[in-house]
Amino acid sequence: MKFDDFKVGMVIHHPPVVVTEEEMLAFAKAYDPQWFHIDHEQAKAGRWEGLIASGWLTCSIAMRMAVDVALHDSESFGSPGLEKLRWLAPVRPGDALRFEATVDSVRISSRRDDLGIMRWTWRLYNQNEVQVLELEATSLFDLGAS
Repeated sequence: MKFDDFKVGMVIHHPPVVVTEEEMLAFAKAYDPQWFHIDHEQAKAGRWEGLIASGWLTCSIAMRMAVDVALHDSESFGSPGLEKLRWLAPVRPGDALRFEATVDSVRISSRRDDLGIMRWTWRLYNQNEVQVLELEATSLFDLGAS
């Protein structure tokens, strides 16, 4: 999508993606090796009663979905950050996560007329319609790009 295609109130969807135990373990071992992400037995006896995905993996899945459905052919060149990142429920092996993003604001920078700024809220839901992630992202767009 191009910057001009994004409209306030627009809802953007990505179909479900299944999270495998193998990718959960590989990600956690490399980047978030806490016991409840990597140790089956300890996780089974813990608060979550089994392995759960790293929240950072969940964010990475959401990022991939946002690129796939909205950013891959846009003028987007980065982000200054996120607001209100919340992991609302655990993600487990075999969960099918779907992406839903709502465009909250779209504007041209008051300082640079070649800079587009979009704020949007991303949500991930599992196969049971339980929301597992919510964050507010800001995306920057180079309107001088050809």
